[in-house]
Amino acid sequence: MTSEQTLGLLLLLTLCPALGALPLTDWIVRWGTGKRLRRLGTGNVSVSAAFYHAGPWWGLLAVSGEALKGLGAVWLARQFFPIESGWEWLTIGGVVLGRYWVGRGAGMTNATWGAIAHEPSAALLTGLLSVSGFAFTRDRQTSRLLALALYPLMLGLLNPNGVDRVVGAMLVAALLAWICQTMPEDLALGRSGAAAGSQGAMGFFQGKADSMLSLDQPLDPQRAGTKAATLSRLKAWGYPVLPGWILLPGDDPVLLANRLAGQGELTEGVAQAIFDPPLIVRSSAIGEDGDRSAAAGLYCTVSDVRTPLELVEAAAVVLVSYDAPEAIEYRRDRSLPDASMAVLVQPQIAGAFSGVAFSRDPVTQQGEAVLVEALPGSAAQVVSGRITPESYRIDLSELDVTAWRESRSVAFPGPANPPQSIESELRALATSTRPLAAETGTGDVPGWLVREVALLARDLESHFDGVPQDVEWTFDGQHLWILQARPITTLLPIWTRRMAAEAIPGVIRPLTWSINRPMTCGAWGRLFTLVLGDRAAGLDFLETATLFHGRAYFNVTLLADLFRRMGLPPESLEALTHGGKMSRPPLTATLRNLPGLWRLLGREWNLDRSFQRDWEQWFEPGLQNLETLPAEQFSEPERLLVRAEQIMGLLDRATEYSILAPLSAALRQAIGRRKPEQLDPSRHPEVAATRWLQNLAQRMQAVLSLERIRALDQAPAVWAALAESPEGREILASFQVFLDTYGYLSEVGTDVAVPTWREAVEIPQTLLLQLAKTPITQPSSPRRQTSIAQRRLDLKGQVAELYNKLLAQLRWTFVALEQQWQAIGLLQQEGDIFYLELAEIRQWVAHPQNQNLQRILTARIAQRRQAFADWCEAPAAPLVYGQEPPLCALEWSAAAARSTLRGLGGSPGRVEGRVIVIRSLSELTLAPAIDQRSILVIPHADAAWGPLLVRAGGLICEAGGRLSHGAIVAREYRIPAVMDIPNATQRLRTGQLLRLDGTTGTIEILD
Repeated sequence: MTSEQTLGLLLLLTLCPALGALPLTDWIVRWGTGKRLRRLGTGNVSVSAAFYHAGPWWGLLAVSGEALKGLGAVWLARQFFPIESGWEWLTIGGVVLGRYWVGRGAGMTNATWGAIAHEPSAALLTGLLSVSGFAFTRDRQTSRLLALALYPLMLGLLNPNGVDRVVGAMLVAALLAWICQTMPEDLALGRSGAAAGSQGAMGFFQGKADSMLSLDQPLDPQRAGTKAATLSRLKAWGYPVLPGWILLPGDDPVLLANRLAGQGELTEGVAQAIFDPPLIVRSSAIGEDGDRSAAAGLYCTVSDVRTPLELVEAAAVVLVSYDAPEAIEYRRDRSLPDASMAVLVQPQIAGAFSGVAFSRDPVTQQGEAVLVEALPGSAAQVVSGRITPESYRIDLSELDVTAWRESRSVAFPGPANPPQSIESELRALATSTRPLAAETGTGDVPGWLVREVALLARDLESHFDGVPQDVEWTFDGQHLWILQARPITTLLPIWTRRMAAEAIPGVIRPLTWSINRPMTCGAWGRLFTLVLGDRAAGLDFLETATLFHGRAYFNVTLLADLFRRMGLPPESLEALTHGGKMSRPPLTATLRNLPGLWRLLGREWNLDRSFQRDWEQWFEPGLQNLETLPAEQFSEPERLLVRAEQIMGLLDRATEYSILAPLSAALRQAIGRRKPEQLDPSRHPEVAATRWLQNLAQRMQAVLSLERIRALDQAPAVWAALAESPEGREILASFQVFLDTYGYLSEVGTDVAVPTWREAVEIPQTLLLQLAKTPITQPSSPRRQTSIAQRRLDLKGQVAELYNKLLAQLRWTFVALEQQWQAIGLLQQEGDIFYLELAEIRQWVAHPQNQNLQRILTARIAQRRQAFADWCEAPAAPLVYGQEPPLCALEWSAAAARSTLRGLGGSPGRVEGRVIVIRSLSELTLAPAIDQRSILVIPHADAAWGPLLVRAGGLICEAGGRLSHGAIVAREYRIPAVMDIPNATQRLRTGQLLRLDGTTGTIEILD
């Protein structure tokens, strides 16, 4: 390739998509008729849309404009490359992509005329065969696919040596086939909605395909409305949904009425017939039943429709309700656009029992309960609100839903041979859904039916990315039918503790949250902006996390939406941190975000070099400065606040590494197919600290003997005994070096309100003593490797050490400030400063003499202390739906014997033993002796918990994934571990006998 051709190729790659994006069809129709194609019919700006909405003359002009684009693409290619070369297909494909991505058209006209210019003979043969095929099949889709397959074949037959040309034609044909499958077509719209002059041609071009849409077809919610589109998806997934037909805006209801009456050949007037069963005519407006608004009961529904004429009249009533004053006001209040309404027609079933089900409790906004409301008869009386239904609350576990899902084929038998036409489908329904005798619909709703409905609702929720569902249902005596399913808008967004509890566990004080939230959300925001670019403008990334009753939660709804925008699976974050499969994102979204994803990949690829650069430039000098000038040497609050701001600046820079390093390690483990136990975690502070204490415990046993240490029992006595010999004093000196090295660790490393080991020396002393009371077994670490996964795991350990050290320095700075304020009477109790927010501390430092400010902040501290105490007693909900759930809505009882809990396997192996529940390291001295027959149950496992875990035979943790501190230590010491069992410290009790499987993540309660 010459330099001129290289330059030409770059020019073509830029010009051709821009040429395709040029909105000629839109300009022609707007100039000629004033219509905006984007707001009509399917919303496509296509040639067929121009014919349909503007008429034949403007349609021909649109064809001419798009044809010029295809011809122009071939002409441009020939300016730089030989005539009839494969490069011409590159330019044609560029025009098609620009037309699809920006111009909102399929690009079929562009490609057709480009193909004619490229090889007229092949185009002529293809055209003749395709027209013949359409005349025979009268099916547009089949004829279109036939043409796309024939052209490359004809091109190859005419040019056997032109391999590059044939390959290029095949690629463009495949692209067009995919686009045609994804884009709705205006020729599928009803003839009555077509412009004058186009209706006659519609009969030919529509072929034999039924212009009426049904629930058996994939439906676009922007055309058929969310209600109908959702039901069509459920029907395709195999759920029990009644047949249904959709009238799009502009469709003629007479055609549908006559078809349903079995008189589709009738071209004038309305058929005379009786519908059995009768029909129900419902709204399916654009935006109705969406995740932003439900519009429940806003639009009209007409039931008991028995004749074709009544169906036509009912459709008109439903359509008029869209423009009712209350409907207009509803949309205006919620800033919803005025769009259009489709009409959904279905058979009306005489229900023996009917009702609604909420897959989550909309009152408590948390928990595993499904609410079912039901009555004998139809569902209308339940949703009307005029009759009080029977209410049921069913608690379901994930195991219940999984078992039911596996047997769903039995629950929903369905017809073996579905009808082939709407007339036969309706007749089949009339004979197969007769209700049982009336007495089956009287009295209380059967318990088996209530449970079946509850399981159905929860299963539906899983199909909609975990969004809680409001399901309307009816049972006709033989079959359970879904009438409607929509998101419970008051239970959005969804918040999860799963990842948040690992990042910052426990109940959080105001100072910790006011520091952590901006840094964490800001770091996530920078990563999202790296990919999204200008499309991230206006997004409030602080909304990715919040506090409910003192506990941190991540916004699953927002994070999933952000990952979708990035062209990644919505569950990407959880799949990387907790394992599991990822869904396949839309290809168009991924392609649109390729530049941003490439930038993110470059950030990940250079992560270790970037960290090393920042370590030398910022982190190492910063830490040295902080250790040289400790907080105790500052006597002015202003200087302490400056010191805190400097530390937070370093933390802000380090937070991005604390997010990317674990994700990168998980990603590279998955790519390299490395099991966690194959990697060496010795660079992590929790592992290094544990090994140091184990070594000290082994030396203690050599000096005092295991029996004497057990006899002395208490730390002061053991320490006094060590001080009696030179070897013992060396151990005590080594312990002091250990504190100097790892004194920055704490029970919760990310919470500045929790004392560090340097301050609470009794905690590492107790841990060391507990280790010294048992025989020491050194783990057999895997041989260190230089794999990409190992390097990222090492980096994760370095980042964790840096982050914990900076947070410890920040804590010591605020403790020094608190001590100064206590000395002058501004604060009363130890720990008061952590009940202030960072902005309040800044304000108080600036105005220490403001008496009114002092009264306000003192009162806030007292209120927050009391709230903190209340929150510590309340259980934590794993998921919260909506905003601000009520406190103590959940009550966790002890797990019953012979029941099973399921979490995330953190470390492989099986063990059977007795439970020891420890909620805090401060409870360690009160806990029973821990040995290899003990299964330790703890709320979380930060680095400071490591020395405790190595003594247990098994581990159960409320929070954490496979790369959490607890899982890493458990694998290091071959301890079976199950992570992510919400509220395990309340559901399990000390002394219970369990069987734990760390491979599958299951826990069997044996007594």
